[in-house]
Amino acid sequence: MKDIKTLGELKKSDYKPRSIKEELRENLIQKLKKKEEIFPGIIGFKDTVIPDVERAILSRHNMLFLGLRGQAKTKIARLLVNLLDDHIPVVAGSELNDDPLDPISKYAINLIKEKGDDTPIEWLAKEDRYVEKLATPDVSIADLVGDVDPIKAATLKLPYSDERVIHFGLIPRSHRCLFVINELPDLQARIQVSLFNILQEGDMQIRGFKLRLPLKIQFLFTANPEDYTNRGSIITPLKDRISSQILTHYPKKIEDALAITSQEAKVSKDQERIHVSDLHKTILEELSFAARESDFVDEKSGVSARLSISALENLISTAERRMLLNDEKSTTTRLTDFWGVIPAITGKVELVYEGEQEGPYMVALSILGTAVKKTFLAFFPNPEKLQKGSQKDPYGTIREWFGAGHTIDLMNDQSDKQYQNALKEVAGLEKMIKKIKIAEEDHFAFMELLIHGLAQFEILSMDILEENGMKFRDILADMFDQDMFDDFNEN
Repeated sequence: MKDIKTLGELKKSDYKPRSIKEELRENLIQKLKKKEEIFPGIIGFKDTVIPDVERAILSRHNMLFLGLRGQAKTKIARLLVNLLDDHIPVVAGSELNDDPLDPISKYAINLIKEKGDDTPIEWLAKEDRYVEKLATPDVSIADLVGDVDPIKAATLKLPYSDERVIHFGLIPRSHRCLFVINELPDLQARIQVSLFNILQEGDMQIRGFKLRLPLKIQFLFTANPEDYTNRGSIITPLKDRISSQILTHYPKKIEDALAITSQEAKVSKDQERIHVSDLHKTILEELSFAARESDFVDEKSGVSARLSISALENLISTAERRMLLNDEKSTTTRLTDFWGVIPAITGKVELVYEGEQEGPYMVALSILGTAVKKTFLAFFPNPEKLQKGSQKDPYGTIREWFGAGHTIDLMNDQSDKQYQNALKEVAGLEKMIKKIKIAEEDHFAFMELLIHGLAQFEILSMDILEENGMKFRDILADMFDQDMFDDFNEN
């Protein structure tokens, strides 16, 4: 088909004009019949969002993706390009992507009248049929719809009443294309009104011209529910004209969250020398889940999937920096490396009043502690329940070692050998880890998790050191130190 260069050749082919909505529908039907993957890279939406999108396409609907930040709304919209034909014919030189067999612009109509079957044809690739606009308060009707161009009028010596002086906006130029408006509530109400006709009647009028363009566009809108109260709103008549409203959501399963992070995180070739255990990947995902449930974080604002993605990149980079400082050829991530993840947390959460009082850093530590605690309970007995029962304490040997006055320092930048030797010193620690079926390379990661977990349950005390590290010791030692300090003050 791409070999066709003129209108006459196109007429002799089996090409037939169809709207973009029909094109999407027919191509979707073919892919569904062949059981082909339609939205590659979209994880966790197989039984929820994806079926809604497919139903909307089959119904020839314009769509509004409604969901909190970081829920792949724009990514889904961009993937709809895969449902378009590889190429479509357009009248050469047309601003509006005119179909040679169904032209709508005066330019194309006049050109076809003049040249007939010799009218030149161009082919538009599907990648060039995607138009995206971020809605901001300064977007004007001229930007979206169009306006009179005085320079064009002067150059062509035309009166302002001649429609050839019109400079078309983004929407008319998106004829036969996917047109996406992100953050729709940020669009001023009077600008939203300009979309009424095109969504309902399928045409658009520019200023006072009699010209009405029967545009064929697949509209896709994205919005965050929080925008309805914070920055703006989608006016009711416009919402009524968007036929399908599709609700997105965050991953419901930890497995889906892990797959998304692994897919989206940018890891360089050099960083492949750093082993990230599945344990630490799980803790990273638990960070997002814990943040979404935290009383310090505004749940209406949401916690983007980008938190886990940025956190993984930071975790690897923290381990890489430590590896370089110690002149090591490879290394494995540690829980102490999670201090380097804190900037990824503080920049991705909106705090409520109580969170602001605590401060972003302390909130991040609280979220990290919750994630560690939950992961700890997936592998080890709950210390709180063991204390209440008559069951033998599996942590007895570890408690006794710390109770004898021993301490352990885990420094952020210590070498792998120093780190491993520090953990090996703790009596009973290695023996307890051997009861769990884990990979040999993750051995020390679980030893460290056990120490951190006991600190979260206040079996041990964890002190943050000024030298960038942590000291673990018996929690009763803190009490005795405080009692001695109080006695000294009294005397």
